[in-house]
Amino acid sequence: MGLKPQKFKLDLDYVNKVNAPRVSKIKYKEKIIQIKRVTKVVKGGKNLSFRVVVIVGDTKHKVGIGIGKSADVSVAIEKAILNAKKNLIEVPLTHSLSIASASSASVGASLIVLRPAAIGTGIIAGGSVRAVLELAGIKNASGKQLGSKSLLNNAKATIKALSFLKQKVEVSRHLSNKTKSLYQKILRRF
Repeated sequence: MGLKPQKFKLDLDYVNKVNAPRVSKIKYKEKIIQIKRVTKVVKGGKNLSFRVVVIVGDTKHKVGIGIGKSADVSVAIEKAILNAKKNLIEVPLTHSLSIASASSASVGASLIVLRPAAIGTGIIAGGSVRAVLELAGIKNASGKQLGSKSLLNNAKATIKALSFLKQKVEVSRHLSNKTKSLYQKILRRF
């Protein structure tokens, strides 16, 4: 008993859908924080390259930071944007587009303290902290940079502080009903 070869029909529409490049439906805004010229001393002399720090966000709930290095600035910017899109975090916001509670984080010698603010206050922060908060969609908050003035470390510390906020919300979901109702009242006030 021999097996008969079967004829397969190739569906070109399906192949084109599978092999088509993925295009993100969400439009992200990018903000270049720093372009730095970096040299590395090697046996033959010095290698010149550029390091770019970019913050990417959708101004609703997501924000990320990326770093790209290359000999050309435009290639370094593209690498940094791709890296930032891979490292997106989701930020929990209140009804007044603020953060739910105070949060702080440190990276290296940089310490960032974030506090919620009332409606109409705006963002009271400077440098890379302000850029991260704006691209995350936060409209009312205050931030303070303590320690180092490094733009990259301050941006990383801000992202870390915002991710701590998400952990607080996750923990509150598993609390008792009495504590949960109190937390929801606090969120409604902001």
